[in-house]
Amino acid sequence: QVALVESGGGLVQAGGSLRLSCAASGRTFNSLTMGWFRQAPGKEREFVAAVRWSGSITNYADSVKGRFTISRDSAKNTVYLQMNSLQPEDTAVYYCAGTPSGSVNTMARGLYPYWGQGTQVTVSS
Repeated sequence: QVALVESGGGLVQAGGSLRLSCAASGRTFNSLTMGWFRQAPGKEREFVAAVRWSGSITNYADSVKGRFTISRDSAKNTVYLQMNSLQPEDTAVYYCAGTPSGSVNTMARGLYPYWGQGTQVTVSS
């Protein structure tokens, strides 16, 4: 079993940056592909980014490419999402998730069995 706890959300002005962290517990963390999803009010939860267990392979939604960077520190059992050039449309609850799938192209939320509780990111214009 894997438990995930996100932190680092908050309020930021457009053009600003935030770094989200996801601390994981559980012996299988280092074998999981880890992802970030987000859900804005009234919208479906959508894929943002994923990183393979090795940390060397990543995948991003088109809407965040070039602005967000996902990374992981296996020694600390932590996954990060560095978010730059934030825009009001990035406002959402951000969730960390884990999947035993070895592919960072696993973007369907139903294929991620492990989820954190979410952290709110609000970008003001």
